Amino acid sequence: MNGADVDTGGGVGGTGVAVIADDHDRGGSPGRGPGRGPGRGRHGAGGRGRLTAGLRRRLVKRRIRIRRTRGRRLRRALVVLLALLANLVGAAVVAYHLTKIPEPHPETAMQSTVFVDDHGDYLGRRGPVDRQEIPLSQVPRYVQEAVIAAENRSFRTDTGISPRAIARAAWATVSGGDRQGGSTITQQYVKNALLSPEQTLSRKAREALISIKLDRTRSKDEILQGYLNTVYFGRGAAGIQSAARNYFGVDAKDLTVSQGAALASVINIPSYYEKAGSDPKVTAKLVDRWEWVLDAMAHSGAITSAQRAGARFPAFRFYPPGDTDGQRQYLIDAAASEAADRLGITEDQLARGGYTVRTTFDLTAQDATAELAADGTEKKTGEKTAAEEKAADAKAGGKKRAEVKTSGDVRVHTAVVALVPGDGAVRVLYGGADYASQPFNDARDGAVEAGTALQPFSGMKLLAPLTDLTRTAAPTPLRLASAYATAAAHGVYATPYTVAKITRAGRTLYEAHPRTRTAMTRADAGMVAKLLYGRLDAAPATRTGAAGLRTLWQTTYDEHLTLTVALFAEHPAKGKKAALPAPLPYTAGSRSLSVSEGVWSKIVGTAEGHDPAAEPNPGLPTGQTKPILATR
Repeated sequence: MNGADVDTGGGVGGTGVAVIADDHDRGGSPGRGPGRGPGRGRHGAGGRGRLTAGLRRRLVKRRIRIRRTRGRRLRRALVVLLALLANLVGAAVVAYHLTKIPEPHPETAMQSTVFVDDHGDYLGRRGPVDRQEIPLSQVPRYVQEAVIAAENRSFRTDTGISPRAIARAAWATVSGGDRQGGSTITQQYVKNALLSPEQTLSRKAREALISIKLDRTRSKDEILQGYLNTVYFGRGAAGIQSAARNYFGVDAKDLTVSQGAALASVINIPSYYEKAGSDPKVTAKLVDRWEWVLDAMAHSGAITSAQRAGARFPAFRFYPPGDTDGQRQYLIDAAASEAADRLGITEDQLARGGYTVRTTFDLTAQDATAELAADGTEKKTGEKTAAEEKAADAKAGGKKRAEVKTSGDVRVHTAVVALVPGDGAVRVLYGGADYASQPFNDARDGAVEAGTALQPFSGMKLLAPLTDLTRTAAPTPLRLASAYATAAAHGVYATPYTVAKITRAGRTLYEAHPRTRTAMTRADAGMVAKLLYGRLDAAPATRTGAAGLRTLWQTTYDEHLTLTVALFAEHPAKGKKAALPAPLPYTAGSRSLSVSEGVWSKIVGTAEGHDPAAEPNPGLPTGQTKPILATR
């Protein structure tokens, strides 16, 4: 029984268990009794728990997998990055080797030719740009260091580029911001002399490659020399040599510490700072930058503390400077023609060649001549001539001259030549007051009626090149002055010249030597002197000659200087009517005297007791009782 019960119970119980297990496994059946409700809720929460547990298991597995594969993925990323860098480096290496350092572009290679007087004072220039190349040895070390302090203090040690500046410029280009500077001196030289100034990424990249290559293949001094010869300083000046002349009137080799620091400070914004010296606001800002540059130089040891303490801001030449279209261009014309001939090149080649032409002119005397001759020279005047006044008296029948009008305007021309006897160096060559209105040089090319100015040479046996002098009715003032200079040199004729020396980049290409020959005997030369002096070995001789009332000549000479002044007048051209000769105004004599005395004293000083107006004037035309040359 017990076994049956057990079996039965077991069977029943087994059946029950089976049913319960089935229900449990299914989570309950909706159609079953209410007693199954609690069991159903517990089974639903368990399902959600299993889902959460599954998600956790998957996350854990993923984390484990990530940890296990992290090294492999990092290695793959590193390989990709290294491959990319290798490609970039390879491309840069290829680009570096393919990049060639270009030749300077034509605009940068152009130079101007500068003309200076016998003392080295600036006279003017010819050429498309105001630039002259000089070797670095002609730039004082402290000027070099001033530029480095102002523009690129790491220049001596950097690789030719500034990565930070390149990145800043690239970002500004991409973002559309303001253009960025900060380039090294090497980069600035590459941009200024070898590339265009456009602001693009490709140009900037090429600039960097060329700068690196330039730094590796050229010395720092070579790069600095190229930079100093091409960088723009304002006032139209490219390069340190032109800048030194434009700002201070000196050569680069003569710049002081203060002047060098000032020029270095200008490079930052040349179009603004070029007005320093004439604009107080600009000057004040430049002084601040100048102080900053000097402080950096003192800190680096480029200058001593004593030099820094003693530095004073230099005085700039007035800006804008005056042009040279006045009478100075006559001098430049004469010297340029002669210099080109001496070098065997054209005047255009001379202008673009970067030469320095040292002339024979005395600029102080030349400017004094311009001032003295300005009163009446190249100007229309209403003054009555001597002939007009005489005719006016007769026509007026005794009336006052003031009541009779003049016959028309008269333009008085003055030509002045001063040269060294026995040498031929021309000190003054005044051919007119205004080159712009009359480019023709009256002193060198003007044919002026000589009249009695040639009388001292009459009957003389003259040799070349004076052979036909007495048969020349209207010689140039330069030729007549040469004849009198021959007499002053005891018969030795010296070919007049205006170019003393020609140099380029510190190398002398030409140096003048007097070209002389005997053109008259020593005895004949003495006779000329006797006629002019009245006695030998007296004060400087003065000869006054004239061709009626149309021209007036006055020559003063001794063994050291010959000075000839020629005056003539004309009625200016009007419309299709050509200019016509006119009698000189009555004041022509006083003008000639003023010019002669003034120029003579400027060059050699006034000889004690010498009075040109008091000298005998045997050259007056026959029948002319009152000399045109006025007395004091």
